[in-house]
Amino acid sequence: MTARRASERRPILGLTAQAVYAERMDLSIAPQALGQTLSRTLSVTLTHTQTGIEIAAIAAFALSGAIEGARKRLDAVGVAVVACLTAFGGGTLRDVLLDRRPFFWVEHAWYIWVVFGLCAAAMLTMRARHFHPTERAMQWPDALGLGLFAASGTQIALTAGMPALVAVLMGVITSVFGGVLRDIVCNQIPTAFSDHRPYALCAFAGGWVLVAVQRAEWGASAALAAGALVAIVLRVAGMWWDWQLPAWDAERRR
Repeated sequence: MTARRASERRPILGLTAQAVYAERMDLSIAPQALGQTLSRTLSVTLTHTQTGIEIAAIAAFALSGAIEGARKRLDAVGVAVVACLTAFGGGTLRDVLLDRRPFFWVEHAWYIWVVFGLCAAAMLTMRARHFHPTERAMQWPDALGLGLFAASGTQIALTAGMPALVAVLMGVITSVFGGVLRDIVCNQIPTAFSDHRPYALCAFAGGWVLVAVQRAEWGASAALAAGALVAIVLRVAGMWWDWQLPAWDAERRR
């Protein structure tokens, strides 16, 4: 009788142990699931805000690339290629460094159609109105895209969990590298390195403003707007008042 009772208790004890283990597992998984849900919700919220910023930045950089391609007398294909490199180059390098897949322009493939349409409209408008593309005309949309992409890139890196310094550098890469590719393809030293006016520094300052506003808990949209505005204003002010950074003078002697 005793052996029979022990054999009857073993399955019950086994089921009880399994139930306790399952309950403990549920309790340990619950905080993780909650954290993933909150992270996913935050990501979706930020994506809606960033989409508008990205569209404006892509349009501005694509226009600057189209103007630069026209200024270098490239054909229609060349203008479109330069515009795409300018609009997508910096964000692609950012996504590579942050290991984000798919790339932002692959995830939103209609961005490419926006760039193509903008290139066609820009070329037709310049030809119809006999507009002569100049370097100054290229710099205005470039300044707008610089600020918008600096803020967007910094925010994306912060959302990915990067430290503040790394996030700001990602913003600088996002906003500067497209223009670097544009100038290299157009066979000239990148303007970001050679015109001696603040360029990458403007994006750097805008990124830190975004970090400060976000840490003050004023909201993601306010942080994006503040960071972009500071970078744009600094770049425009540098062009307007011709601010100059120190340049290396090889002929200077002590």
